[in-house]
Amino acid sequence: MATFLYRVGRLAFRRRWYVALVWAAVLAAVGLGALKAPGAGDEEFSMPGIESQKAFDLMEERFPGATADGATARVVFIAPGGEKVTAAGNKQAIEKAVTGLGDGTQVASAVDPFRAKTISKDGSTAFATVTYKVGANDLTDASRTHLERAIDQARDSGLTVEAGGTALESNAGPGGTAEVIGVAIAAVVLLVTFGSLAAAGLPLLTALVGVGVSMATILALSSALGLSTTTGTLAMMLGLAVGIDYALFVVSRYREERAKGRAPQEAAGLAAGTAGSAVVFAGLTVVIALAGLAVVGIPMLTKMGLAAAGAVVVAVLIALTLVPALLGFWPNAVLTRRARKSGRIEASGADNGGTRWARFVLRRPIPVLLLGVVGLGALALPAAGLQLGMPGDEAKPTSTTERRAYDALAEGFGPGFNGPLTVVVDGKGAADPKRAADEIAEEIGATKGVVSVSPARFNDAGDTAVFSVVPSTAPTDEKTKNLVTTIRDERSGIESGTGASYEVTGTTAMNIDIAQKVQAALVPYLTVVVGLAIVLLLVVFRSLLVPLKAALGFLLSVLASLGVVVVVFQQGHGAELLGVEQTGPIMSLMPIFLVGIVFGLAMDYEVFLVSRMREAYVHGESPARAVTSGFRHSARVVVAAALIMIAVFAGFIGESDSMIKMIGFGLASAVLFDAFVVRMAIVPAVLALLGHRAWWLPKWLDRVLPRVDVEGEALARGPEAREPAADTAPEPEPART
Repeated sequence: MATFLYRVGRLAFRRRWYVALVWAAVLAAVGLGALKAPGAGDEEFSMPGIESQKAFDLMEERFPGATADGATARVVFIAPGGEKVTAAGNKQAIEKAVTGLGDGTQVASAVDPFRAKTISKDGSTAFATVTYKVGANDLTDASRTHLERAIDQARDSGLTVEAGGTALESNAGPGGTAEVIGVAIAAVVLLVTFGSLAAAGLPLLTALVGVGVSMATILALSSALGLSTTTGTLAMMLGLAVGIDYALFVVSRYREERAKGRAPQEAAGLAAGTAGSAVVFAGLTVVIALAGLAVVGIPMLTKMGLAAAGAVVVAVLIALTLVPALLGFWPNAVLTRRARKSGRIEASGADNGGTRWARFVLRRPIPVLLLGVVGLGALALPAAGLQLGMPGDEAKPTSTTERRAYDALAEGFGPGFNGPLTVVVDGKGAADPKRAADEIAEEIGATKGVVSVSPARFNDAGDTAVFSVVPSTAPTDEKTKNLVTTIRDERSGIESGTGASYEVTGTTAMNIDIAQKVQAALVPYLTVVVGLAIVLLLVVFRSLLVPLKAALGFLLSVLASLGVVVVVFQQGHGAELLGVEQTGPIMSLMPIFLVGIVFGLAMDYEVFLVSRMREAYVHGESPARAVTSGFRHSARVVVAAALIMIAVFAGFIGESDSMIKMIGFGLASAVLFDAFVVRMAIVPAVLALLGHRAWWLPKWLDRVLPRVDVEGEALARGPEAREPAADTAPEPEPART
């Protein structure tokens, strides 16, 4: 591996123009493909294997065309204080507004609240439902503007008017602010780390090229593969973060080799052969974690994971080829200013902050280990009370009309009105389907926690009915979850008496089912991903205990990050500092996202840091000295890489969307815990306590495992690794011994 990548690095350095032109051509080709590709439409969300999805599929089969996924808007009208919406003036204004709402070219229907009887009992609130012919992604700006104008005109009459629904959702994702903040902080960290504008700018440039290639490819293939605009969000986030980090490690090793007296081309080859090997295996762990999302069984999540895995592969290829090529164009620009001016490159064998910290841990391994484990364990405790759900409009800021519409409906019609359940009755096996549906509706209506049941609506064949059930509690309330469970548990008795079967669906039931499925899939997912990664790390480190320690450390950091997410977003402690206005259940997919992404990134730091320790140990250093050597060469770079990751993820905390905010906070916390507590403190403490046993591998396993030269041992033995510096000024001074 190291020898092959060494040759790749030298070739890329020597044929830099060809490499640069190839990447430019790839970027141009996929960019052109993205421009010519049809726009991404709405991605149909499906969750095979859950009752809500089965009921939805039955509705589509028995009510063809009636459940088309068109965008909707629910416009809420609230009369001025003390008045009723049925008053002559208010009624006229509402009817006029509904007429205006129905005039849009993409509008299918706008239901008058006075005809639909969607008026609260006290008469203060009414709502109209606007249904569109197309999905939310396909709504034109003109349609959205028309909706907003009609709402503003209704407000001019003195009514309070708010609106919610999918028609108001924006699919553009983060507006770019998060990425800009992350890149800006990354630039500062790189500049401080390297002390050179060129060295700081090169990882940023190559990362942006990689993200450009990945995102353009996703857009170009979106129509053919059924990808939505949200599929690339994870790819962009991870592609930017790992793209910077992988280039950072290669550039750092290049500078280190130059300090040892290597010629520029030789230094580029050695950087690709050593740091590049670590990049390949670190990238593989990330790809395993992301591709493993397919285990969960959610098609959308699988597509997001594979798209992000593709972005990581692109980042690895760029680090191995484009980075050495750019170093070939400016071989001395990435050096420090003093080295460029004096023409002398100082060897980097002196003590630094990394070695001092390593010696501190080596002298006190037990206290450091206990402090790290107990601290993360305490932070992980709140994760035991984790409640999963899917936050909706209730989690949005009160400054948004969607949140105000949600609150108005809850106040006027009851908290359960925002999340009605949909019951689908299959009466094909009943002698009298209509009577069976009425009996089922009557039984469900008598269930404790049900406020009302709507009249059943039958299909043309008369063998299938649909009716709505309004709970007394809010969609995310634990009592609503218990109600859904109760209705389903009573099914066997009801079905035996009527001869008809029924299933429960709707947004609320779907979210409950998703949460349960994700929880059930978490352990198999962890088993597959952690198991494959342990095998991979066994090959890399040729040690039995180091991979196990790496996996256990990851579990500790991810549980701690889940714990702080629960503390802030579920319990509300410190929520106002992050702009979280409404606490509630944690997004159902959050644990899976956190496990998948953070596991890959955690293994990045493990590979980069411990591979240098392994390299020193293989070359004859004692276990304690190998830990110190690893920290001397890698600690500063790992810290810089972690700070960049934290900056990229923390930038998303400033977004208004609560789910994006939650993901950004969770990922930033997880990287913080894993990099600075697990990898920088617990890992050296454990290695200090294990000594030579840390690198023990049973002989039978040593014979079975394939050998990959990640440490560059073959390069150290080969004559090409001892070539003198010859081709580019400044002439490096021989390394002092």
